[in-house]
Amino acid sequence: MRIVVADDAVLLREGLVRLLTEDGHHVVAAVGDGPALVEAVLAHRPDASVVDVRMPPTHTDEGLRAAISARAQLPGTPVLVLSQYVEVSYAAELLADGSGAVGYLLKDRVARVEEFLDALDRVAGGATVLDPQVVSQLLAGQRRQDPLQALTARERQLLALMAEGHSNTAIARQLALSNSAVEKHIGNVFAKLGLPPDDAQHRRVLAVLAYLRS
Repeated sequence: MRIVVADDAVLLREGLVRLLTEDGHHVVAAVGDGPALVEAVLAHRPDASVVDVRMPPTHTDEGLRAAISARAQLPGTPVLVLSQYVEVSYAAELLADGSGAVGYLLKDRVARVEEFLDALDRVAGGATVLDPQVVSQLLAGQRRQDPLQALTARERQLLALMAEGHSNTAIARQLALSNSAVEKHIGNVFAKLGLPPDDAQHRRVLAVLAYLRS
């Protein structure tokens, strides 16, 4: 894949470049601030971008805001946020366009290099991949009327795994179900959440967003 890396920490940025290169990918740009990230994405149109949240000049949320800006100008461009922090408001905004191809992992919770590379591959393929802790923080403070009341315990379990970015095959393996059973459960989730087939929207992402907001 052709990848853009954005992180203001030089050692980490160069480490990511080396890791990705050794895995057979081509890093088309490695940058250290938000504006440079947007410029690189628009110039190179990469298969994916790996982005830190906190970058110059204020070291608060520039990376995440730059990722949102890049996706606004190049809709659907895949972004994997890799950070030590969960920036709740902008993370929700990054997910809100419903186009998928978004990931949010916490650096300290990535236990194996293979997990990171697998997440990057899934995001580049259009999936939504979220660390469970990110999901938990996005859920905090958003407990109003629960749109998931109609779901069974099994359907909620499947939806939680979907929110973590697992494919139907991975969910089937984890829950010891057949693929057809998983597809049936997910179809029930879509129906109960009022998400009929619609080519203009990504039902899987919309279901995950409903889960995050509940």
